[in-house]
Amino acid sequence: MPKMKTKRAAAKRFKKTGTGKIKRRHAFKNHLLEGKTSKRKRRLSGSAIVHSGDVKRIKDLISYM
Repeated sequence: MPKMKTKRAAAKRFKKTGTGKIKRRHAFKNHLLEGKTSKRKRRLSGSAIVHSGDVKRIKDLISYM
């Protein structure tokens, strides 16, 4: 059986941390920023950890990362 390919779209969006968790960016931070408060934009600028229910699916997409 051939090796699985890493899905490049997912590889650009997710990174693994040193402890094996999967890190992601927040949505809603690209455009239409004038109507959002500074507090909201600041909170969205950091990274987040992928929810536990989605981890298995994401790990299959970025299997060799």
